[in-house]
Amino acid sequence: MNTIDYYFWINSDWAYLGADRLEGIAARYDVKINYKPVDLLDVYSRTGGIPLNLRSRERQAYREAELKRWMRQLAIPINITPRHMCPNGDLASRFTIACDQLGLNVAALYKLILEAEWCHEQDISDPGVLLAVAAKLHLPSERIMQLAMTDDVGAVYRKYTDEAVGEGVFGSPWYAFRGEGFWGQDRLDFLEEAVAEALAVRLNGF
Repeated sequence: MNTIDYYFWINSDWAYLGADRLEGIAARYDVKINYKPVDLLDVYSRTGGIPLNLRSRERQAYREAELKRWMRQLAIPINITPRHMCPNGDLASRFTIACDQLGLNVAALYKLILEAEWCHEQDISDPGVLLAVAAKLHLPSERIMQLAMTDDVGAVYRKYTDEAVGEGVFGSPWYAFRGEGFWGQDRLDFLEEAVAEALAVRLNGF
């Protein structure tokens, strides 16, 4: 089965804007998504990236302008400068990984975590917020949290981050398909083209 390796930062506004379209691509072509939250600040430190709060005023202003354009284009409202903007994402990332390892609805969970930050002024570094998000989805929140706190899940989080750097990832969201990387939700059309072409080749070959 074809798969998409999806590397994302749990604080990524762009990942939130692209979430539904990524799921749509996977559903249309019967492609599996491997959800891989990463420590983007660590990725930045190893690939030359600059955290948002350290970027020039010009770059920050352009980010806001682009977000407004995409919000209109997609009809997805977000708060560009939420009260709890980009807090430490380690626990939320581990919580997402634990959900995935338990075979639960990780797609819905990570999207709702992003929504909590970018739409509802919530601090996703707060364990209570994460528990409430999972409960809203009728997921076993305490069970997910217990697993999230284990060394094994911590090791997976580290593995995903190291793997991302090894795969050439330098930003979020990042989609990798058959060795080709696509950076940003504005590259989802190109990702879909690659998936469609691969599927056509597979179907025509048998």
